Amino acid sequence: MDAIRIAAIALIIAGSLGLAYGSFSFTKDTHEAKVGPIELSIKDKQTVNVPVWVGIGAIVLGGVLLLVGSKRA
Repeated sequence: MDAIRIAAIALIIAGSLGLAYGSFSFTKDTHEAKVGPIELSIKDKQTVNVPVWVGIGAIVLGGVLLLVGSKRA
């Protein structure tokens, strides 16, 4: 398998996951403070929404890369 096919399959999988879930969340450490023996940290949870057109575009682009990669080889 060459790099174009791997990238195409990764795009198709990412686009499918984007359509299935619609968003993803992650936790980010924003502030840390250490005052003597006391340590404080703030964790901020952020959500990123994935638009439908991005998921569809990734699937289409992956399909096009698969077709172009198969015709080149």
